[in-house]
Amino acid sequence: MELVEQKCEPCRAGTPALSREEAEELLEEVPMWTLKDDSIEREFRFNDFREAIGFVNKVAEIAEAEDHHPDIHIHYNKVRLELSTHKIGGLSNNDFILAAKIDKVAGKTTIVG
Repeated sequence: MELVEQKCEPCRAGTPALSREEAEELLEEVPMWTLKDDSIEREFRFNDFREAIGFVNKVAEIAEAEDHHPDIHIHYNKVRLELSTHKIGGLSNNDFILAAKIDKVAGKTTIVG
């Protein structure tokens, strides 16, 4: 089943984070994201602030529905999202599921650059 079709599962403290190899494998399904030490991130650019905020609102709806929330950085027409599972101190499947769902919404959004 593709990531975008999956549902985020509740994470519990003590659950092991994904290994680097596991994260790299899942990253193949969300290739626009960049793998960092304990997170994945992606920057989106829009025509203006209004479009950026509209996108952030769509991301917020997805995050609430999945009960998994990104760190959101807004700089006028740029939005940078960081995903990590704070409860386990690293990456989980949920981060990649949410990234895939965000990518799906982004595909329907005007993104400049």
